[in-house]
Amino acid sequence: MRAVLPRSVRRHPARFVLSAAAVAALAATSACSTSSSAKTSSPGAAGSKTIQVVAAENFWGSIATQLGGSHVKVTSVITNPDTDPHSYEPTASDGRTIAGADYAITNGIGYDAWSDKLLAANPAPNRTVLKVGDLVGKKEGDNPHQWYSHDSVYKVIDQITADYKKIDPADAAYFDTQKQTFETQTLAKYNQLEADIKAKYADTPIGASESIVTPLAESVGLKMLTPETFLDAESEGTDPTAADKATIDQQISGKQIKVYVYNTQNSNPDVVAQVNAAKAQGIPVAQVTETLAPANATFQDWQTQQLQGIADALKAATGK
Repeated sequence: MRAVLPRSVRRHPARFVLSAAAVAALAATSACSTSSSAKTSSPGAAGSKTIQVVAAENFWGSIATQLGGSHVKVTSVITNPDTDPHSYEPTASDGRTIAGADYAITNGIGYDAWSDKLLAANPAPNRTVLKVGDLVGKKEGDNPHQWYSHDSVYKVIDQITADYKKIDPADAAYFDTQKQTFETQTLAKYNQLEADIKAKYADTPIGASESIVTPLAESVGLKMLTPETFLDAESEGTDPTAADKATIDQQISGKQIKVYVYNTQNSNPDVVAQVNAAKAQGIPVAQVTETLAPANATFQDWQTQQLQGIADALKAATGK
């Protein structure tokens, strides 16, 4: 059973411990972890493969699933919205999934260090690994929430497609078609909402509960007033300073921010107090989550719902 950490509890930086069961499972599967890409997706499709994909988090898994279509089988490790990716403890089943994967997608940037341990425990020379942080030029200590960055998402789309084509060159044209459809049709509303928010509300000052909101604010041109040190402390599960909390109190009481954006999966008394204070001042509050909510949502439905909520809050705040 996976370890579940309620998001109402403060998070702490992950201390990875690979369970004995997971080690045993990896040892048992290492001898039979030959690439599963030799499986055909249909009996008559000569040379066509079903790529076995594992994604550390379901937001990247959703994108990988839609780009791969019928030629991939994607398993996401983090799927429960109440599970904290920072401190997740992998299971024996996770070890077996990694062992059999042709392609692994992890976030990196210190966000899911447990996935590095799983990959290292079962090296496979034919397995392709995409670490998003490396792809987008981010290192540990930088903001890890790159699925909220429009530019980073599109870089990931490009790389997943390129990797699929390398793993399964016989189906390269299929993957190109999947990518074109995903970018121009599937993500159309997501792209439009981001463009509309940037066009109407660029430089509008906002506040937020943690650093997950920063890449989103940068993508749509909103001005983040909340001190970065507070945002990072809330994201990493450390205590924010009294000075930062006083600054935020002043920003809310003085209505210096137009909207407050709140990650509902990471709540604590400081954040609840800020949400309540914002509402008391008539400042609209918009909500986001760290992972797909509900768990079976697609990346685009999840993101567009949140973007629409932010757009509605900005409209209520500014009258635009």
